[in-house]
Amino acid sequence: MASFIAREGYPFIIVTVLISIMLYAVSRILPAPWLTITRSTSLVVFVLALFMAYFFRDPERPLAYDHNALISPADGRVIDIRQVEEPLYVKTTVQRISIFMSVFDVHVNRSPIQGIVDFLHYHPGKFISAFKEKASLDNESMFVGIKDATASSRKIAVKLIAGLIARRIVFYKKLRDELGQGERIGMIRFGSRVEVYCPISTEVKVKKGDTVTAGKTVLAILKD
Repeated sequence: MASFIAREGYPFIIVTVLISIMLYAVSRILPAPWLTITRSTSLVVFVLALFMAYFFRDPERPLAYDHNALISPADGRVIDIRQVEEPLYVKTTVQRISIFMSVFDVHVNRSPIQGIVDFLHYHPGKFISAFKEKASLDNESMFVGIKDATASSRKIAVKLIAGLIARRIVFYKKLRDELGQGERIGMIRFGSRVEVYCPISTEVKVKKGDTVTAGKTVLAILKD
């Protein structure tokens, strides 16, 4: 069960709203020009609170299960599709689809397939702009290996990567947890990158520059 606002957002929203209220209350006892300055600052902080609510939105999305479809784990834009070596979990050449999430995208991430959390690796790295290829290797990241629930030999991986502004990756699951396709698995605060690693035989359905939606857009079709 999830509310319209992701739980990670409540501290940010509550603090900014309280600051806005406090500034407005203080302004009532201040003489000009401090009254105008304080009330203007209060309004700015309140607008920031509204932005926090917008950023941490977590809309419900009806999901249509398809065990051969690889569903987008993130809202955003496809910035790269290439073949790479994946040494941690799949341990072979794979196709990698990279998605950039701006501060205006929904930042709750979802599982691309139905499966089991089979591998986890946290890398405490840097905070390079998520657009750059170096971000995939150097930035703070959480690498999640998922074993397909319907095909025991089929494995995919999702990598949550912090960006230039992002300073915390929140992962909701633990090792051996079962995942439904499109189920919420985590989020990255304030701009980031998510990568999907899938078998080389996968038929990719998106191209660089495409806009994708978590839990809805089919990134690729998995082959048995």
